[in-house]
Amino acid sequence: MEPPGSVNADPAQRPDRDGEGRCAQWRNWSGFWMLGLCNNFAYVIMLSAAHDILKKQESHNTTAPTEPTLPVDFQGGNSSNSSRYDCNPVSTAAVLLADILPTLVIKLSVPFVVHNLPYGIRVLFCATMAAASFLLVSLSSAVWISILGVIFASISAGLGELSFLSLTHFFTRDVLGGWGSGTGGAGVAGAFLYSILTQVGLSPQVTVQIMLVVPFAMLISYFTLLVPPSSLPQWKSRGTEYAAVGSEEHRGLIDGAEEEEEDRSTPVTEDVSTGPLTFTEKLHIIKGLWKFVFPLGLVYFAEYFINQGLMELLYFPNFYLSHAEQYRWYQTLYQVGVLVSRSSLCCVKIRNLWALSLLQVVNAVLLLFAVRYLFLPSAWLVFAIVLYEGLLGGAAYVNTFYFISKESEGRHREFAMAAASVGDSLGIALAGIAAFPVHRYFCSL
Repeated sequence: MEPPGSVNADPAQRPDRDGEGRCAQWRNWSGFWMLGLCNNFAYVIMLSAAHDILKKQESHNTTAPTEPTLPVDFQGGNSSNSSRYDCNPVSTAAVLLADILPTLVIKLSVPFVVHNLPYGIRVLFCATMAAASFLLVSLSSAVWISILGVIFASISAGLGELSFLSLTHFFTRDVLGGWGSGTGGAGVAGAFLYSILTQVGLSPQVTVQIMLVVPFAMLISYFTLLVPPSSLPQWKSRGTEYAAVGSEEHRGLIDGAEEEEEDRSTPVTEDVSTGPLTFTEKLHIIKGLWKFVFPLGLVYFAEYFINQGLMELLYFPNFYLSHAEQYRWYQTLYQVGVLVSRSSLCCVKIRNLWALSLLQVVNAVLLLFAVRYLFLPSAWLVFAIVLYEGLLGGAAYVNTFYFISKESEGRHREFAMAAASVGDSLGIALAGIAAFPVHRYFCSL
């Protein structure tokens, strides 16, 4: 390399390269932020809107929109039950399971075969499924069609998450921060946007139709905002692209990043692939992922056991907010906590994932006893606990995938990122199942 003062050096060339590199790095971070937002948006909207629409269909009320809610419409002083917990007849876990089980099935099976599907086709499929989900839920006149719409949203979110996490393998590691922040933003944006639009008088059906802009934003973010390397298998299967990993442009990307900070700018594709992973190799990788997947699953089990099993029972009748309003604020503050912690990767990294898991379990046990014995004095304390719960969950998610990316071998990293995404979905599904008997028990008191 020429010394700085060499007469052979081109003083204008290096700043241009640096400027282009910073521009590409910013575009990629922003692109993954938008992809995280768009990918999780349909999931959030389905939790927010499905019950409104299903309830309207079941009651055959086509003239007046129901009150906008998050997962389930809670009315303070529900006269349909005599429980001291003012229970809704159906647990909020019912909608959660419809929204998470297809995602879980995809994450358990698809990582073994998804490498045969190019990334461009995956993104087109995810956007199409998300758009179909919004249309089905908003236009259907039968309950089963709306349920199918929820399933389509779940398929889109599940395939999108494992695909975009795998996609980070081809970019610098800092895009994980953009992805995590975007997924956290989806919760806050989805909940607020749905509530605001319905609050100003739009019906749930029209509100969901407006959300059709989100799949188009996903396509724009992927195909125009990202600056992909030449090694990315855009329209060809992964098997035909292995030779490209060692291309000159790919090596140039590595060389150009050597002078940057390691954690933020070192491309995560530094190890040259020698061919597709065998089934045995994939099983070996999965075995090594349990130290990440299990604590992540435990965090999300405790988290969604609180959200879908206990939050609806944490009702304070003498508080100035109604039961429905208390529940909505629980959900909103939880999403705010998730957004903050998933955006924190640039500031703090937490390697001890088990500590986050145990702290979340303590939260679940504390609130379970609080529901049973009613010893918490005010909803304000629950608000603080729920915000803290969101901080723990978001931190567990983004740090799990950061350290998987950092500690996995280059050749294994793409598959490892996809396979590990099953952790949160498995925990959420188990929490949804566990929430049913808890809801039944407390509502019988």
